[in-house]
Amino acid sequence: MCTNRILILDDAKNTSGCDTYLTLKTVLQNNGFEVDSFRDPSAALKKVADGLYDLVLVDLTMSYMNDFDLYQKMMKINNKLKIYLLCSGIIHHELIRHELSPESEKTYCSILRKPFENEDLVGLLSIILN
Repeated sequence: MCTNRILILDDAKNTSGCDTYLTLKTVLQNNGFEVDSFRDPSAALKKVADGLYDLVLVDLTMSYMNDFDLYQKMMKINNKLKIYLLCSGIIHHELIRHELSPESEKTYCSILRKPFENEDLVGLLSIILN
């Protein structure tokens, strides 16, 4: 597995029409991460199966696939994969944990609330990946 390789999956545009995943990709690449970004969950799953990633950032409200099904599929492919769910608004952490699976406690999954400062994200991911 490559060091500091991140997959971003987000199919939505923000309220100003910008692609969130392109913004994240640019910020992370400018800070030394290797990043691939996708809008299509099926394409992202194929790349996860290649075993290239250290961490996955997934938008919590995907329109093409149920978010929790997507998480389960990624865990079946690689149960050591670090996954961060990106969400906006207030979501109760325990509800998400319950939805993920009883096995989610054995895996690394956490929640990042949008919006966040780019510097904070870069710092957090640097700590997680090193």
